[in-house]
Amino acid sequence: MRISLVSAALVAALVGYGSSIAILLAAAAAVGASEAQTASWLLAICLAKAAGSLFLSLRHRVPVVLAWSTPGAALIAASEGVSMAQAVGAFVLAGLLVALTGVIRPLGRLIAMIPDAIAAGMLAGVLLPFCLRGMAAAGVAPLMVLPMVAVFALVRLANAPMAVLAALAAGLALAFGPGAATWPGLALPLPGLVFIAPEISPGVLIGLGLPLYLVTMASQNLPGFAVMRAAGYEPPVNSALGVTGGLSALSGLFGAHGISMAAITAAICLGPEVHTDRAERWKVGVVYAAVWVVLGLTGPLILRILAALPAEVMAALVALALLGPLTGALTAATAAPPQRFAAVMTLAVTASGVALLGIGAAFWGLAAGLALYAMERAARKA
Repeated sequence: MRISLVSAALVAALVGYGSSIAILLAAAAAVGASEAQTASWLLAICLAKAAGSLFLSLRHRVPVVLAWSTPGAALIAASEGVSMAQAVGAFVLAGLLVALTGVIRPLGRLIAMIPDAIAAGMLAGVLLPFCLRGMAAAGVAPLMVLPMVAVFALVRLANAPMAVLAALAAGLALAFGPGAATWPGLALPLPGLVFIAPEISPGVLIGLGLPLYLVTMASQNLPGFAVMRAAGYEPPVNSALGVTGGLSALSGLFGAHGISMAAITAAICLGPEVHTDRAERWKVGVVYAAVWVVLGLTGPLILRILAALPAEVMAALVALALLGPLTGALTAATAAPPQRFAAVMTLAVTASGVALLGIGAAFWGLAAGLALYAMERAARKA
């Protein structure tokens, strides 16, 4: 066990955790999760990532690094009028659909028929409002937010994956140093899993569960498989979908919104600097799993610290964390001219937050984009 394996796994886990924990907390607040349910959410998703990374790395002898769905958390955070029990039903559905995609090939082909630009437009529409609100926070608390943005921009020039983590460190220093926030007690209570019986709401299943599945597949799993191929590994696609989907459905019963393949953090664990022998790099998945168990067990303490931060700092953290995914989504949404206008329509409807018949804006944005694309395609053929 080389020290390079440990350092790569530790950096990847800390980057993934620090860069998106604020988004997870925003999602928990949006669905009315209690303090115990939020702690259960964090513990369940950390344990699911650890179990999935460990099993897949051991089983296939390739470095498999899992993540929670950051765009999926943003989608949940954008939801309105959804209870925690209803959200759990959507989480379980999304997990089962991911697992079925690995088993039922026609389902995978059906998802592949959705134009990439329109799927990206839906994702961009989900992310854009959070980025706008985060930038608006600079006008409310400029002395805290603007230095965070400056740190983010400077660190990103040298090491993009560490930029949000550096902004988080700056936010903590600016909030607790001058006394803008009160440092919480440092007791370390043991976390616990809280079972949440799912409530079946057709509107929430369609408006949240289905978009959560699509976002997880399009923005997490597919790029994650591509990163593995780029590093010279053949990803265990069907096995990974079955494992991550099954674990997502199970952890969803304890409040977690689901796990998926990692992309950016996976790249940290796949290069020659991790291990000179490609055949031995799978061990990084084992260390990565151990780190996530530790992060899950320390969740209550981390949640207390983050909960003490001013709202403007948290809003800025969410915005900075989502700038990268938003850039990728906007690029993909406007890349193909035949799909461009339909993708922008998808973005506009999704970002509007409109909800009809109890179904959220992400579904209606996707429906509007697909309808417009079908009309334009028929007109071109005619």
